[in-house]
Amino acid sequence: MIPVMRPWFGPEEQAAVGEVIASGWVAQGPKVAEFERGFAASVGAGHGVAASSCTTALHLALVLGGVGPGDEVVVPSLSFIATANVVRYVGATPVFADIDPATGNLTAKTIEAALSPRTRAVIVVHQGGVPADVDEIRAAHGELLLVEDAACAAGSTYRGRPVGVGAAVAAWSFHPRKLLTTGEGGMLTTDDAGWAARARRLREHAMSVSAADRHAGGSTAPEEYTEVGYNYRMTDLQAAVGLVQLGRLPAMVARRRALAARYQELLAGIPGLVTVRDPEHGEGNYQSFWIALPGDFPMSRGDLLHFLAGHGVSARRGIMAAHLEPAYASGGPYDLPATEWLTANSLILPLFHAMTEDEHDRVVAALYAAAGLPGL
Repeated sequence: MIPVMRPWFGPEEQAAVGEVIASGWVAQGPKVAEFERGFAASVGAGHGVAASSCTTALHLALVLGGVGPGDEVVVPSLSFIATANVVRYVGATPVFADIDPATGNLTAKTIEAALSPRTRAVIVVHQGGVPADVDEIRAAHGELLLVEDAACAAGSTYRGRPVGVGAAVAAWSFHPRKLLTTGEGGMLTTDDAGWAARARRLREHAMSVSAADRHAGGSTAPEEYTEVGYNYRMTDLQAAVGLVQLGRLPAMVARRRALAARYQELLAGIPGLVTVRDPEHGEGNYQSFWIALPGDFPMSRGDLLHFLAGHGVSARRGIMAAHLEPAYASGGPYDLPATEWLTANSLILPLFHAMTEDEHDRVVAALYAAAGLPGL
């Protein structure tokens, strides 16, 4: 079975973890700090704050921005459900906005339709690694806190610069489905030194001095807990893997973009089939390669997923729509036609660094067979 995604690991990651184990310090410590500096530099941010996941980084971003009860936050429904959940974590209300069906992203226009006097912030997702047009959004809605959910976007570029450059605050994921993985884990990036310092305290129960700093300094003075905090720490074991993965990132992006271009070329022979592509304002890392089926495709999306599985190809449904899930269905009705079209008609194809040309050809051949067309 050809998987949807397979992380790119090698002996370097094993050696890095072994070194951390041998050091005797495996919790959040010097490797986390090193990974924070390296990752922040790679995305052009002043500060990086490692966290246990992108979800916890997003939660911290809203806390830093002062979002709370009584506030509304505009979010895309077309996103993993965590994007909406973190708004509820701080007691605010998520308001779903529609997306551009070509990119899967919010636009200034779709955000406008979701605004109210209570709107405090917008979470813009760079969906599947496709960069959103954040300059356009800032120009139209600059009075709002703009949080960039860059979970999928490590290695993507926007107007020639890394996604996340200039963001008030951005959150990143290192889940195994992402290009750069630490198993689980996330990162918050910001240019605001005060926000970064507070985020580092909050992720460790709001301790006045971190456990690593107390250990390194040999201090016996008791720490203080300055506010209610969280346990959102990353371990040095994870960070050691992340540092190796960070060095692999340019090669991963280049390989995925080459494979995506080949998909686009080979699948052009299926009439009406839509494939994800770069927007005019940037280049994606193709964290996910999605396709959308034409209305006259010979089988439904569900039947196609079963058909592909029978041909040794593991595919997934397209990006979920949170407003259609039971946790959020009671908040409607919602008028999100582009979201509902894309989530109902799209699926994600296998794409990973070590994918071979033979595997690529097998996926394409299966899609042509499902369409009732002769292979290439």
